[in-house]
Amino acid sequence: MIPFEKYTLDNGLDVILHTDKATPLAAVNITYRVGSRNEHPQRTGFAHLFEHLMFGGSKHIPSYDKVLQAVGGENNAFTNTDITNYYLSLPVQNLETALWLEADRMNELAFSEESFNVQRNVVMEEFKQSYLNQPYGDLMLLLKPLAYKAHPYQWNTIGKDIAHIADASLDEVKDFFYKFYRPNNAILSVAGNIHTEQTKAWIEKWFADIPSGTYCPPPLPQEPPQTEARSLEVVRKVPYDYLLIAFHSCQRKDEAFYAADLLSDILSSGNSSRFQEILVNEKHIFTSISTYLTGTFDKGLFIINGIPATGISLQAAEEAVWEILHELKSTSVDTNELQKVKNKVNTLLYFNELSVQDKALSLCLFEALDHAERMNKEVENYQKVNIADIQHSAREIFREENSSTLYYKAATN
Repeated sequence: MIPFEKYTLDNGLDVILHTDKATPLAAVNITYRVGSRNEHPQRTGFAHLFEHLMFGGSKHIPSYDKVLQAVGGENNAFTNTDITNYYLSLPVQNLETALWLEADRMNELAFSEESFNVQRNVVMEEFKQSYLNQPYGDLMLLLKPLAYKAHPYQWNTIGKDIAHIADASLDEVKDFFYKFYRPNNAILSVAGNIHTEQTKAWIEKWFADIPSGTYCPPPLPQEPPQTEARSLEVVRKVPYDYLLIAFHSCQRKDEAFYAADLLSDILSSGNSSRFQEILVNEKHIFTSISTYLTGTFDKGLFIINGIPATGISLQAAEEAVWEILHELKSTSVDTNELQKVKNKVNTLLYFNELSVQDKALSLCLFEALDHAERMNKEVENYQKVNIADIQHSAREIFREENSSTLYYKAATN
């Protein structure tokens, strides 16, 4: 149980405070409610580009990292489909410096052509090295538009075309900032050995005068139900074949998520999971295979991915996967098997509560999803999943007409 206090400034900034007297540190986390799903289809990759631009200097602070490191701080950021997140930790006595840094860049970036060109080139190089020139780098660039035909989840956070970043202008970047990087579109959490009233005073001092935004994002196009199986076969210069199967699943905040997540663990979490035990260890059909849920704010994907063993075709590997999926749909899982994956989830959730940085992050993420209070109900939500829920989840998800399969073949010469 993580106790916290939540309130909202007059400019719309949501604030969450958590006190942890066992640490000498403070963690600051800011989540902006903007991800790749909020981008224009012809200007994808902007949310990720902004993650980089936010470290290029603000109106009063030319070098964010230099100031933060001078007071013993460390920081990083990430972007996904739904949010952009910035986080840092530092000795608690320097907390006000961290709040000043974050407020200054929320208020106004430097927006120099030099910084923009540097960060744009960095992102373009990342696109080339991690997605275009890296073996298997384009897997998700191919799978997502196969699975999604209407929703913006069809493109990756990096973008769907490198030209979208290459052709971006500084004016477009400024427009993106003033639409989405406003206090009423953000969540600030502070966790650690803090004095609550002093922290509130500093937050009021540095954030309260930042003007709210007026932009109201339009409704996102919703993905229609998939009614027939889809597939795509590509040939690449890679050492091994690769199989990917994506099924449409639920939203992260849906009650059904917890059964689906445990179902994923039953299939591939640990050496005693079904895929590992049967397809890798016993039948030697795969050298490796795993599953995961994308866990997105809108309806996400349940993804199965694996490398078939030498001499096993992609089609034969796929048939072996479906055999196990059909068994889960027709036969109930064992009580011990379900309890095993519940225990593992409980352990992971417990460890997430040990780090002050993880707590600050989780409070923001759950608040962005719907409300921070959900964080303290995660164990309960997983524990109440029963055997019937697992079978129902398997029947809902593992339908052939709900599948998108990528056959990623290694070139023979």
